[in-house]
Amino acid sequence: MVLGKVKTLAVCFDYLNDNNVPVYSGGDSVSGRVIIEVAGEVRVKTLNITARGVAKVRWTESRNAGANTAYTQNYTEEVEYLNHSDTLIGEERDEDSPEEALTVLNTGLHEFAFSFLLPQMPLATSFEGKHGSVRYWVRAELYRPWLLPVRVKKEFTVFEHIDINTPLLLAPQAGTKDKTLCCWFCASGPISLSAKIERKGYTPGESLQIFAEVENCSSRVVVPKAALCQTQTYFAKGKARQLQQQVAALRGDTLSQGKSQSWDGKLLHIPPVSPSILDCPLIRVEYSLMVYVDIPGGLNLSLSLPLVIGTIPLHAFTSRTSSISSYCCTVSWPERPEAPPSYSDLAVTEEQRRGCLERCEGSEVNQEGQGTLQAYITEFRFQPPPLYSEVDPNPEPSSGGQETRPLTLSLRTTLTCSEQTGNYTYR
Repeated sequence: MVLGKVKTLAVCFDYLNDNNVPVYSGGDSVSGRVIIEVAGEVRVKTLNITARGVAKVRWTESRNAGANTAYTQNYTEEVEYLNHSDTLIGEERDEDSPEEALTVLNTGLHEFAFSFLLPQMPLATSFEGKHGSVRYWVRAELYRPWLLPVRVKKEFTVFEHIDINTPLLLAPQAGTKDKTLCCWFCASGPISLSAKIERKGYTPGESLQIFAEVENCSSRVVVPKAALCQTQTYFAKGKARQLQQQVAALRGDTLSQGKSQSWDGKLLHIPPVSPSILDCPLIRVEYSLMVYVDIPGGLNLSLSLPLVIGTIPLHAFTSRTSSISSYCCTVSWPERPEAPPSYSDLAVTEEQRRGCLERCEGSEVNQEGQGTLQAYITEFRFQPPPLYSEVDPNPEPSSGGQETRPLTLSLRTTLTCSEQTGNYTYR
């Protein structure tokens, strides 16, 4: 009997993003298929899948302990986020299974579905760095009697979502620094730098709006610049290893002595970079905007503004509110509000009132049986107010069958007016 041959063993995921990459986050369901292509008859003992997620850090440090002696120390740490196993064909056994327990695959393609849930916990975002990585993968292993196993591994991406629509990440970032250059006994004027950005949180593909002021009072020619920096920090055995690199940069105009320069929203594009990793105990990825003044022959004057690169972009309403808040912060309000006008400026004097009555005396009302406006005003001024009474038109009957009498309230006041002052008095 001629044994068949396994031509292809592959792992395919069901849900892919626009770039044809499987992307998930904590609590999501990961599903897919193991595809086997065989030629002839292939007897299979078991087909297993294993899903793993591991954060791993490793670096080496060497020190010279003498003329001919070198001391080398390895720093290695590992944290496991995911460990799931499942058997798609057969059962796990230590010995070879009997003939009747084997599964026979005929010539052609065969698919076996799998599915599992990621843990409901914050997972570290997939990352590849110089001294460490965070990786997630699914491994398929095909076991046959008396033959070596066939293995295949397929990685998938996990994002721990960071929503930048939070008050902490929407807060503006700003700073100011200055520096005085000196050479032996000759001191030049200071170089001042101030910078501001609208918020702390951004997503890849956005552009940073940089507002900066640079004033050069020194005797040197300087150049203002800005850079988006990524800082990777690795932890192992109580020690840390740090690596910093630029991922984007821009340059301003050259400033000679006594000149200044303003950046009114100068744009710095954020390229596709890994989101910030802030919760992993082994690997930490942070970002900052470095606005600095390049000083030839001296140390640069730099200002660092912290950033967080997230995965959930800015909402439209939040963007509008943030822009309004940023605009309001730039408006210069008066230190003290103006006092309201006094009552004496608004009060009507007796002469003004009499003049108004004289102008209205000749005017007539177009309705029949009506007098002049002066007559109405005079009648209103000297008549007392009407009586006030309140009667319940629909009284509710009491539970005992007794009739209730309406409640009548009577209030009478007398309104008198002083001819000299024109003031009204109630009694």
